[in-house]
Amino acid sequence: MRRGAILVPLLLLAIAPLAVAEVAQEGNLRVSFEGRIAPSALPRHGNAPVSVTLGGRIKAVDGAAPPQLRSITIAINRNGHLDTRGLPRCNFHQIQPSTTEEAVKACRRSLVGRGTFRARVALPEQSPFPSNGTILAFNGNLHGRPVIYAHIYGTEPLPTSFVLPFEVRHASGQYGTALVAELPQVADEWGFVRRIDLKLDRSFRYRGRERSYISAGCPAPKGFRGATFNLAKATFGFEDGRSLSATLTRSCRVRS
Repeated sequence: MRRGAILVPLLLLAIAPLAVAEVAQEGNLRVSFEGRIAPSALPRHGNAPVSVTLGGRIKAVDGAAPPQLRSITIAINRNGHLDTRGLPRCNFHQIQPSTTEEAVKACRRSLVGRGTFRARVALPEQSPFPSNGTILAFNGNLHGRPVIYAHIYGTEPLPTSFVLPFEVRHASGQYGTALVAELPQVADEWGFVRRIDLKLDRSFRYRGRERSYISAGCPAPKGFRGATFNLAKATFGFEDGRSLSATLTRSCRVRS
């Protein structure tokens, strides 16, 4: 593997609208996983810059509070390219604790994505109320390994921030790479996680050339104008020991 370059996710190709989701359910616990990529047409050979949007939903179908989310693993198709060469790295202590504005000021040059975090807080003798936060994604390094730092900040019930490192690990088989995060106990202050959305999109210059944090191509065989493949698999681990997985199957088309 070349230094600073990681073959990863993100052959996240010409996907249907984000509202189209894969769903998994066990008992009254249901999760859904969504995703899309832009642009929708990509080269057959080589890679082109893309932006990727991913989303996860968690709910108890009977209306009760779901168990606490404890881990997230996103395994991504081995076709695709995540390139961090020349992209500055953000340090954990630069953005924790901090507000969204403070985090951007500290690590603007490392910013690779934005999103939202939604939860529901249940306080004694009160009706549950929503607690929403902003997510910023930064290129980083933890103990010598590449990570995506997800900085989450919200103001309800009190101003709170925490940083969730997604470690970039090797995966087996068709996926190639996995992004793995363990939620810290501080996340419990947000209540029960209901929804996470994140868009990764960053262009930058390095050694006089325009580069893209994420690029991808369409792996259609010769003579075919498109291909269908397993784009990504998300696994959500919960405090009660349950683990639910959902796989996105998507298609791409070859750019003329």
